[in-house]
Amino acid sequence: MAEFHITDTVDITDVVCPVTFVKAKVALEELDDGEILSIRMNDGEPVQNVPRSIKEEGHQILKLIDNGDGTYHLIVRKVEDEE
Repeated sequence: MAEFHITDTVDITDVVCPVTFVKAKVALEELDDGEILSIRMNDGEPVQNVPRSIKEEGHQILKLIDNGDGTYHLIVRKVEDEE
């Protein structure tokens, strides 16, 4: 298993969709290109929607980890904006 150097972590277990993605996106925007964010989120809609939305934004999903307690950690590498 590859190890990642996590640059920052955001916990979105206290909010519901679509705010979950908004909080994750804001956290990603604060990182430099290539840095890695760990997003802690609840099972259900966040696990279904946040990874898809982040991928649509052009970022790289590295891993989705089941914490075994109804939460997950999504590991994401920020990819440079092509604007």
